[in-house]
Amino acid sequence: MDGAGGTRARGRRGSRTAAPRGRGAPRSAARSPSRGAPRSAARSPSRGAPRSAARSPSRGRVAGESPSGATTRRAPRTDGPPARGGRPGQRAHAASALPAGGVEAPPAPRSRARATRVPAAPRKVAVVPDGVAAAPVAAPRPLPDTLRLHEVLSRLSLARRDVSEASALVNMVVPHLVQTIRSRDGAFSSIEQHSAGSYYERVKISQPNEFDIMLVIPVERLQLDESDDTGAYYYLTFKRNPKEKYLLKFLDEDGKLSAFKMLQALREIIKQEVKNFKNVEVTVTRKKAGSPAITLQIKNPPSEISVDIILTLEVHHSWPPSTQDGLKIKQWLGTKVRREFKLTSVYLVAKQNKREKVLRGNTWRLSFSHIEKMMMTNHGHSKTCCESDGTKCCRKGCLKLLKYLLEQLKMKYPKELEKFCSYHVKTAFFHSCVMWPNDTDWILGDLDHCFQKCLGYFVECLQKSQLPHFFIPQYNLLSLEDKASNHFLARQISHQLNNRFPIFQESY
Repeated sequence: MDGAGGTRARGRRGSRTAAPRGRGAPRSAARSPSRGAPRSAARSPSRGAPRSAARSPSRGRVAGESPSGATTRRAPRTDGPPARGGRPGQRAHAASALPAGGVEAPPAPRSRARATRVPAAPRKVAVVPDGVAAAPVAAPRPLPDTLRLHEVLSRLSLARRDVSEASALVNMVVPHLVQTIRSRDGAFSSIEQHSAGSYYERVKISQPNEFDIMLVIPVERLQLDESDDTGAYYYLTFKRNPKEKYLLKFLDEDGKLSAFKMLQALREIIKQEVKNFKNVEVTVTRKKAGSPAITLQIKNPPSEISVDIILTLEVHHSWPPSTQDGLKIKQWLGTKVRREFKLTSVYLVAKQNKREKVLRGNTWRLSFSHIEKMMMTNHGHSKTCCESDGTKCCRKGCLKLLKYLLEQLKMKYPKELEKFCSYHVKTAFFHSCVMWPNDTDWILGDLDHCFQKCLGYFVECLQKSQLPHFFIPQYNLLSLEDKASNHFLARQISHQLNNRFPIFQESY
């Protein structure tokens, strides 16, 4: 195609008259008027032309030069379609020349042709010689679902001021109670205060209004006998010549250490002592059947703070055989960490086994709250995960979202989901950490994907009515007798998962 043909074609589309181009154009000259040319500098289609020359549909003329050799003042248009009737448009790079004032010209429109990659950083202008500016590259936007989950997670974060006020009240009440309990009854003189639960694991959501405090009594010589086939509940009896003779008064008629008697004695001491608080109002709630906790309500207008006091025995005893195949964290936290955990004492809480035909209140349940707290504190495969100098992961974020989803569903369907608690999703989360043990499986930017993986596993457990206890594999936390409830929760979670979690938006 010659220069006249190209000019006639441009005239038919109503563009301004532009000088034809040829070999040897300087870099500062305007580039091809072809529509959709890529943004970075292009090479000349003519053989032997220097790299600085712009591509031209005609040969033998310099870009920006008239047939007589005089340069034009107007730069060719870059916003029109390619000329018709000429040679096929070359894949050229179009850039706008800078005016005299130095203001950058608008970028060339996008091309259907495949463009070369521009190595410029997002939101920055690449440096191009001879005053030609490359168009900025827009930064990729996150997926809408990811944005929404991060937004929900930010709403679940506890306000620092609320945390400070709540913890100050708890720290004023509980240590005073512990001191009084030690002095009032010799049986509890060796009691120690241990913190546990979601607040101290830093996975508490919404409000700092619930605290778990373990009051631990160390015991040297106790025999553990399983009360059923779950491997979680035990009868406790003293061996010969026990050092803790002050606990003998809590034995039942069969010589077993009665959880009911010990819990009742502790409850009476606390009920009497809370009446002596003058600067804060504290009450003891009614006893819940089968609950191992003594619950305090601390007034903190306009709301209240709930504190669960949990009577716990620390027995210097090897872990029972039922735990042998549990705690499968070798690939996740390492063999050494697992060995260290298994060397710790056995913790038992005063919990009634509901499977017994006659409820005598003399059973104790294994507790691993202290191990769970350590796992949540050091949750990464690498020893620097989520530390100040380490890479952040989304493990705790996933657990918070799991807890929040169950909490919202329980509020919507209280009757159907009354048997479920946060420990179900916490156990499913621990199993998920074992299935995906590497820190690269929990990248912070993959929150949406990781959360869906955890939910998928939990739904499978609900559909099968099988959720093994993380430390006691033979103990199923989902009763086969509650298949209807399990399947109902599975359907509700699947609905939320398939519809981008509408329940997360209903409460806002």
